[in-house]
Amino acid sequence: MKRVAILLLLIAAKSGICQQAPDVAVTKIWDEGGHNAFTDLIRFNGKFYCSFREGASHVPHGQGTDGVVRIISSVDGNRWESVAVLAKEGVDLRDPKLSITPSGQLMVMMGGSIYEGQKLKGFAPRVSFSDKTGMHFSHPDDVVFEDGSEASGSWIWRVTWHRGVGYGIDYGGGSGENGGASALYLVSTTDGRRFKRVSALDLDGSPNEATIRFHKDGTMHVLIRREAGDRKAVMATSRAPFTSWAYEKLAYQLGGPNFLFDKKQRLVVGGRLYEPEAYTAILTGDAATELKEAVHLPSKGDNSYPGMAIYKNKLWFSYYSSHEGRTSIYFTTVPLEGLWRK
Repeated sequence: MKRVAILLLLIAAKSGICQQAPDVAVTKIWDEGGHNAFTDLIRFNGKFYCSFREGASHVPHGQGTDGVVRIISSVDGNRWESVAVLAKEGVDLRDPKLSITPSGQLMVMMGGSIYEGQKLKGFAPRVSFSDKTGMHFSHPDDVVFEDGSEASGSWIWRVTWHRGVGYGIDYGGGSGENGGASALYLVSTTDGRRFKRVSALDLDGSPNEATIRFHKDGTMHVLIRREAGDRKAVMATSRAPFTSWAYEKLAYQLGGPNFLFDKKQRLVVGGRLYEPEAYTAILTGDAATELKEAVHLPSKGDNSYPGMAIYKNKLWFSYYSSHEGRTSIYFTTVPLEGLWRK
């Protein structure tokens, strides 16, 4: 795999994003599919697991090749091996997101789109579970709601577990402007298969992709992409029972949003920024409204959708990009304190 060293001090000086930034080595870790994209990353059983979609292109576009989900693993982030390929006949599997269930299994939440030629006919979430070793995964199964209704038309982008309950944002509730939703719902599950609606989020701007994390005080934070209006991302917050919401608008438009709290409960955010052109970045801040760009990663065109894990005082970070031609999966590590240099 190709290893590219980048001196971010030069990038920072050119873009004015910060006065000092850490040196980062980026490695291409997968390019075997025609289009490799939409990553996630987690540490499980002493290994890093990276999930992503493999397909002929960003969407099938009538080529007759639906996307599959590939999962690769590594002990140290240097050498990676393929663990599983998840496929469902007639379904384009997308946006595979990883979590660890209370029972100690890896859970893969995926979107499942159905195309007729170039036309999207419908979508519904699918889910797969590993065994306790993390080496074998179940066939992608349909997700349902506890009231017995099907999840057709729902898109649960990511599930985050907290005190035995998994939470996600369903943004399939209606057709909004520019590909976003007209409604967002917080949903919950105890088994990863059956979900129920908890509350609605009242947010304009045609929102869609959303990541949930929990502050150590139990507050739920939800980072949300918006596709209309000023398109600035929003951080929504709520406390149990998660039925009342407050909203803060970020200074950035953000695609494929992901974030974590570090040990000091500071925000570490990854995603796609759009000015002057689309690229993948890492942002940090004590609060959502105080985020500043810390790292501009080598990326261009079709890119972003990072996976993130904090381990041994480092940020471990996966993403995809097409800046070298073929849309491929990349990986890097950054010392956490290096992200906070002034």
